[in-house]
Amino acid sequence: MENALRILETKVVIREAHMAVWIQAQQLQGDALHQMQSLYGQHFPIEVRHYLSQWIEGQLWDAIDLENPQEEFKAKRLLDSLIQELQNKAEHQVGEDGFLLKIKLGHYATQLKSTYDRCPLELVRCIKHILYTEQRLVREATNSSSPVGGMMDSMSQKYQQINQAFEELRLLTQDTENDLRKLQHNQEYFIIQYQESLRIQAQLSSLATLPIADRQLREPALLNKRATVEAWLTREANTLQKYRLDLAEKHQKTLQLLRKQQTIILDDELIQWKRRQQLAGNGGPPEGGLDILQSWCEKLAETIWQNRQQIRRAEHLRQQLPIPGPIEELLNELSSTITDIISALVTSTFIIEKQPPQVLKTQTKFAATVRLLVGGKLNVHMNPPQVKATIISEQQAKALLKNENTRNDSSGEILNNNCVMEYHQTTGTLSAHFRNMSLKRIKRSDRRGAESVTEEKFTILFESQFSVGGNELVFQVKTLSLPVVVIVHGSQDNNATATVLWDNAFAEPGRVPFLVPDKVVWPQLCDAINMKYKAEVQSNRGLSEENLVFLAQKAFSSSSNNPDDYRNMTMTWSQFNRESLPGRNFTFWQWFDGVMELTKKHLKPHWNDGAILGFVNKQQAQDMLMSKPNGTFLLRFSDSEIGGITIAWVAENPNKAGERMVWNLMPYTTKDFSIRSLADRISDLNHLLFLYPDRPKDEVFSKYYTPPLSKAVDGYVKPQIKQVVPEFTTATPDPASGNPTYMGSRRLPSPRQSSSHLRHIPTYE
Repeated sequence: MENALRILETKVVIREAHMAVWIQAQQLQGDALHQMQSLYGQHFPIEVRHYLSQWIEGQLWDAIDLENPQEEFKAKRLLDSLIQELQNKAEHQVGEDGFLLKIKLGHYATQLKSTYDRCPLELVRCIKHILYTEQRLVREATNSSSPVGGMMDSMSQKYQQINQAFEELRLLTQDTENDLRKLQHNQEYFIIQYQESLRIQAQLSSLATLPIADRQLREPALLNKRATVEAWLTREANTLQKYRLDLAEKHQKTLQLLRKQQTIILDDELIQWKRRQQLAGNGGPPEGGLDILQSWCEKLAETIWQNRQQIRRAEHLRQQLPIPGPIEELLNELSSTITDIISALVTSTFIIEKQPPQVLKTQTKFAATVRLLVGGKLNVHMNPPQVKATIISEQQAKALLKNENTRNDSSGEILNNNCVMEYHQTTGTLSAHFRNMSLKRIKRSDRRGAESVTEEKFTILFESQFSVGGNELVFQVKTLSLPVVVIVHGSQDNNATATVLWDNAFAEPGRVPFLVPDKVVWPQLCDAINMKYKAEVQSNRGLSEENLVFLAQKAFSSSSNNPDDYRNMTMTWSQFNRESLPGRNFTFWQWFDGVMELTKKHLKPHWNDGAILGFVNKQQAQDMLMSKPNGTFLLRFSDSEIGGITIAWVAENPNKAGERMVWNLMPYTTKDFSIRSLADRISDLNHLLFLYPDRPKDEVFSKYYTPPLSKAVDGYVKPQIKQVVPEFTTATPDPASGNPTYMGSRRLPSPRQSSSHLRHIPTYE
């Protein structure tokens, strides 16, 4: 008995875990989301999965053995149940939008029956595969050992709360719909009785023309009847008034919950999505799709619209039969509140799905996408609105948000800046895709103090106008892009990127455009530049604590190796990218950006392999290498040159026998690596033997060496470029190949900074 109970409990737990799969599957992002979406199609529409998620996850699909033909009757029963569930779901759809869904679900029921009626086991196979894959994708995304797992769990909880609130709203709306119908029925009966009282009154009035005897005979019965009807009318009028007040109170409760739900979705979830979008501009993880947010916003729109129509019908009933009391004021208040709620929803869900580039070069084509999350639900697409894009300054953006008259000011001219919103039937999205915009000219404002053109922020204003409900409500909607910095030459890109990075990283929600703190604590800046570095280099290997200490030493001109010494230090914008580093003609950011560019273009595989220490100064390199055998070398970024990397190695001092010293090669830059790669240069230098601490260099770099040249053709000798360090090379023939090789030599005294040369060496085949 105990075993049976345990098995039953296990099945219950498994089923409860199963129930949350679709909720969590909808939160998948990136490649996992694409994998999930690819599970669906004509064979099994995703809408069926969505609308029947609870039923689907509640069935015992695993109990059917697909290899046993005898199980076909079980599969057929499940198919029939699925079709019945779909038909039931279709029948319960109401309203204008419900009509379309009713048709769609009915179509899917017919389609699935046609597809699987003769092979129901294939339906089971299909759904088992879908559920198994979804569970795997969710399990991978919610790995409990990672912080993402905990985040997904809390997200799932939050989404369940949102869905529960929607269910409560649905029930409240259905309840008020039932009450409204009851009120309408009672009022119609009241009007019939009121007409009866008027008829009785007319009969009483007509008695005056009759002889007294006839009048006395008929009048008492009519008076009695009139008294009965009037007493009923008085009593029923009070009942109707109570019904109206009760209905208004229920609507107040619904609107209160609607406001709360809308606040959670718009002020929490949508704002967080926008924040993720902003951080994605710095290389943060993708902001995620808008499908879930759109589904929530559409549910809000649907519920708001249903309640608005109910309130209007209640108002119509009141006008049809005015009864003195507070109901008129209550209905006016409800009408005003519901209009405010839908206005907030529509204006907040006009968003920028794909931001324009934040560093915007004049005369260069760029794109952006604007989307209205409730466009499909409110049937805006029936008369597609046009969206206009304008570039405005920071001051104009401030004035716009204060509702000051900006007189349609702009700060430049954008070509191809008008676009009609298109409705995509398959996804239910209403969006405008600006594909070929170009900034023809820009009008700059007077700059403040030391501010340069690459610190001036603009924004792209997208605006549109449309109506809903047969022109009942007309909306003017506007949305601002993330700040953009306008440049006219590629040389300005570096400093413009710094402005954008700082703004994206440290902007606060609800700020005045486009205020950012002038200084931030060092750990905050570390997070921002680490995020940027990983994204630019496209590497999972970010900046280590040692790397960040090196950067802190550079930023603050400090010699401390203790990370704790920098935790409470602040860095100003001027220190970041306005003031040059001590003794240099470039800023901290310009140096760091140079490192990123060099690594991204030429050193990415070596950085990912851990072959480049990079963030090490000259003294640290010397201390590290002097304890190692001759020929040990390391790679570090140049202190003195933007976008340079140098090789430091330990070798004999040519001026003092038995003494060793560390040599530093002149830094390589992008220009050098466009001629010969880092791996080939290291291969050329025979005096480099071990990558610090003790790895043979070929073990690390040989997979990146350029393959040997093929044989000469037509009698021509092919030249080959080789790098040499004159102080460390003498040409001696390689007996194996007949080619010159370059061996270590002590014959020339040399400074610690050595230069290298590239020589054309003929190869003989």
